[in-house]
Amino acid sequence: MSDFISDFWHYYVAGITLVSILACAVLLWISGTTKAATHADNSTGHEWDGDLRELNNPLPKWWVYLFIITVIFGLVYGALYPMFGKFQGALGWSSQGQHAAEVKKVEDAIAPIYAAYNGKKVEEIAGDAKAMAIGERLFMNYCAQCHGSDARGAKSFPNLADGDWLGGTGHDYIKTTIANGRTGVMPPMAAAVGNAEDVRNVANYVLSLSNSPNDSVRAAQGKAKFGACAACHGPDGKGMQAVGSANLTDGVWLHGWGEDAIIRAINNGFTNQMPAQSSKLNESQINVLAAYVWSLSNKPAAKQ
Repeated sequence: MSDFISDFWHYYVAGITLVSILACAVLLWISGTTKAATHADNSTGHEWDGDLRELNNPLPKWWVYLFIITVIFGLVYGALYPMFGKFQGALGWSSQGQHAAEVKKVEDAIAPIYAAYNGKKVEEIAGDAKAMAIGERLFMNYCAQCHGSDARGAKSFPNLADGDWLGGTGHDYIKTTIANGRTGVMPPMAAAVGNAEDVRNVANYVLSLSNSPNDSVRAAQGKAKFGACAACHGPDGKGMQAVGSANLTDGVWLHGWGEDAIIRAINNGFTNQMPAQSSKLNESQINVLAAYVWSLSNKPAAKQ
């Protein structure tokens, strides 16, 4: 890997670029000072169709000047902007720096809009129609790709409108999750549960916890084996928000419903990750977005 990041490539790119520009200048000078061997009538001796002769006339001056300007422009541009390898240019310009400046310009322009909601209670923000319109647009831009435009999610993507929260509840928890992201992990548990029949029995017991259709005989046999799952989901299967484990009694199935889906979860486990958004949104934006998400499963106070 070091071969690709050594200074050799800096000198290689810079050298090739500079030599190419200077070669154009040399070629232009040679072509302008070298006298080509021609006949007395200034022709090259080539003739077509009896009277069509190729003359050796010089290029128009304006055309030559364009070539000269191009060479000079290339050298000046290379001195001011990044062009010669890793040399940054006299102006110190970079695409990253320009992007950061443009982002700051936009943030400075919108800061007063979001500042109006800083320090307010979530119920107040959620009851403000303008704030919710802003929050909805933020949600469409940054959240809807996974959670859907209606926030009702899909398989493996949580429904944000049903009030079922794995890792916590409330506006502060939502803010923290949006800012820092969240990773949910269920390890494969087949080895801890037992053999394939034991896994199937536990799956039916899990179904019975939410009064879902199940094989009652297998469910009864699986209850004792459920102890391997109780460390996270609790002995009653109602989950624990402290570890982000799911409530198995409420009929909400994030990764699919039914015996096969539960068996697959026990055998294989799964990992879900919500990416952190703090690099894309500032604290004030996250505050408004969190209030919007909170309002999807809570009734905001009416604005007076």
